[in-house]
Amino acid sequence: MSDLHRVHNFNAGPGALPLEVLQQAQAELLDFKGTGMSVMEMSHRSKEFESVIKTAEADLRDLLGISNDYKIMFLQGGATLQFAMLPMNLRPAGASADYVVTGTWSKTAVKEAKKLGATRVAATTEASNFNCLPETYDFDPKAAYVHYTMNETIHGVEFFNEPVIPEGVPLVCDTSSNFISRPIDVSKYALLYAGAQKNAGPAGVTVVIARDDMLARTPDNLPVMLDYKTLAEKESLHNTPPSFAIYMVGLVFQWAKKMGGLAAIEKVNREKAAIVYDAIDKSGGFYRGHVVPAARSLMNIPFRLPSEELEDTFAKEAKNAGLIGLKGHRSVGGMRASVYNAVTIEGAKALSQFMAEFQKRNG
Repeated sequence: MSDLHRVHNFNAGPGALPLEVLQQAQAELLDFKGTGMSVMEMSHRSKEFESVIKTAEADLRDLLGISNDYKIMFLQGGATLQFAMLPMNLRPAGASADYVVTGTWSKTAVKEAKKLGATRVAATTEASNFNCLPETYDFDPKAAYVHYTMNETIHGVEFFNEPVIPEGVPLVCDTSSNFISRPIDVSKYALLYAGAQKNAGPAGVTVVIARDDMLARTPDNLPVMLDYKTLAEKESLHNTPPSFAIYMVGLVFQWAKKMGGLAAIEKVNREKAAIVYDAIDKSGGFYRGHVVPAARSLMNIPFRLPSEELEDTFAKEAKNAGLIGLKGHRSVGGMRASVYNAVTIEGAKALSQFMAEFQKRNG
């Protein structure tokens, strides 16, 4: 496919997908494994689709070392729906839940949880404009659960160690934008969730990994599509699931295993992030990173230029150079490079080189 035109894609989500995965999906689009139809067309009750979803689950268990006392669900509604489903399922009536706020998405999770019951902010870095991790926490030892966001997509802050929480309190995590980017010890968590559209696949499916004892908390009066226990018992097939998105996620899991697993993927991700951060740090202040070095995300790298006019020029010229998706989130402005799993080292180097050349022309 020598005439294939592919840009370097730094979009924050939907983000880049591995070329190999896209090519396999293309090859199977009209005829999936001799069925004479696409995965998009087949019954979600068929043996063929059952194989797709079961294989995806098995591969994810293998990648993350997930034990059998956890259920894996492929749901809809994005991580944003999980902000409401979590307290509905895991916070008993009259109980309170603790939240750690380190950016836009954890702040949004708190807002949703407060609509449904008692919610405490146990730590927040909003006073520093979310450029670091909390230094202190005020956890309630009786909290129904502690929720934190492992990687803040907008502000570019990432936890590399779990917050130390009171013994016996379940730990819950939104790992949307660094899901399968590096190993995670799932056994430390009561529940993890992730929108797939960063590292794991296209938009449309959300992965939820829930420990069995958490499913026992689900109250009896929830609408069925918001009921973790029922959705887990039905193995994500209570209604028609986002079947093509699940198929794509499954292909990405297979690709990740082929790459050597999450430890090997993390090594590449660290190299890519270092290339971009070095370009920022060596610019003499022309490029300014948002996050203190100890909390810098490996996935989302926000930075500013000397003026908004230069930022607009940077984005325009970068796009012309085949470097796509570098405008920062509309709520914070600036620039942002999202270097998810499928972004190549060559892509990171191309961005670094462009940054150096742009500074020479405009510094």
